[in-house]
Amino acid sequence: MKTSILSSLAIILMVCACSQPAQEENKVVIATLDPGHFHAALVQKTSLPNVSNDVYVYSNPGEDLQSHLAKIEAFNTREDNPTSWNEIVYTGDDFLEKMISDGKANVMVTAGNNLKKTEYLKKTLEAGINVLSDKPMAINADNFEMLKECFEIANKKGVLLYDIMTERNEITTILQRELSLFNDVYGEQIQGTPENPGIEMESVHHFYKEVAGKPNIRPAWFFDVDQQGESIVDVGIHLIDLVQWQCFPNQAIKISDIKVTSAKHWVEPLTFDQFKAATGLAAYPDYLMKDVKDDMLQEYQNGEINWQIKGLNAKIVALWRYQAPVGGGDTHYCVMHGTKADIVIRQGEEQKWQPELYIEAIEGGAEYQAALEARFVELESKYSDIKLEKIGDKQWHVSIPASYRVGHEAHFGQVTEDFLQYLSEGKLPDWEQPCMIAKYYTATQALRIARGE
Repeated sequence: MKTSILSSLAIILMVCACSQPAQEENKVVIATLDPGHFHAALVQKTSLPNVSNDVYVYSNPGEDLQSHLAKIEAFNTREDNPTSWNEIVYTGDDFLEKMISDGKANVMVTAGNNLKKTEYLKKTLEAGINVLSDKPMAINADNFEMLKECFEIANKKGVLLYDIMTERNEITTILQRELSLFNDVYGEQIQGTPENPGIEMESVHHFYKEVAGKPNIRPAWFFDVDQQGESIVDVGIHLIDLVQWQCFPNQAIKISDIKVTSAKHWVEPLTFDQFKAATGLAAYPDYLMKDVKDDMLQEYQNGEINWQIKGLNAKIVALWRYQAPVGGGDTHYCVMHGTKADIVIRQGEEQKWQPELYIEAIEGGAEYQAALEARFVELESKYSDIKLEKIGDKQWHVSIPASYRVGHEAHFGQVTEDFLQYLSEGKLPDWEQPCMIAKYYTATQALRIARGE
């Protein structure tokens, strides 16, 4: 009996010893490539399931890298729910080639200078490494052609290429999408015209921000549209993605479904003092002198696109300003026009700079209100504690608990967890890849039109 027990224990120990390396081999191992934007760090803001704590960082040396490592260290040393990342750093001009030859990682994360990003994606995918990329993955028409090749390579190699679309996780956007699916509340989607679109969005971002009372220093290249990209292809990608995701949920969109009807861009002038405050630099770098007139930086960081998706007319406006009003921050506005109601997100001073959701009925009445209240019972079963508040004859406000307002930074973790789930399944949802191709086509085609190319 005793011998039998000892034999059984020996077998268990052997199984455990054999299975442990296999478990480590099955873990996701991240390589962070050229982390020039704080979004790269936000992927690691929390510990991630089945992801190794060893993260390999490949980059040129410099302030961008040091800023990234400082953010990771802050996550590791915070009092509340600290992480345990071990950053293993390689620096050198050959950082991309080194990442590939090392073969340490099975997922590459990148967020930074966009000048060579599409090329980095292509070479990484050719090496059979999955990619989780910050937007934008293409900032011009040439990049877009290469990006299409990237998706072909990913399919051939059996790996995933995915961009980080955080705004799908914003609660007001989620509820706006849900409400638009209720025919008795929203009606049919109005197709609209280029002059009066069926859906409109506007986003305002700011160059100068303070975090904990200190300037959030931006790298100088962020102010060069040849390296960062214009607002149409940068912030605009988020808005285009939301239009597709909200109006055509779980539907594949092809390039043939898209027609860009008009696009324009215009400059946002910054004084040298404003540039200095945002970057900490004492002079403009040489590569920005092409955009300097009368000692002011003149950048095309405002843009507008009007386009059609399967006949739906849509409009987005992506704007940059120097600094937000006191108490304010970046803002998002969206109105979806249905035959029975408009569903609107506003984020202005009246909303205390917090996104708020409204239903504005075309006719209203007791029957409409009864239908709306019945639908809210359904929504409350999925999103507990949201409330419907009547604020006018034909207008309602959706009261959303603070627990759902997790903030922009937390959305990166949510997207990363989605990506890890897709990775475990070995595929993206069938509609994701064609929709990514369609949105980058829309943005880069609009940029060509705006530039008169």
